[in-house]
Amino acid sequence: QAGTAMLAQANALPQNVLQLLG
Repeated sequence: QAGTAMLAQANALPQNVLQLLG
């Protein structure tokens, strides 16, 4: 479960950056 949570967070970071760049 911990590994899955880390992967989810790692995947969310690039998405947030892309949204900021617009």
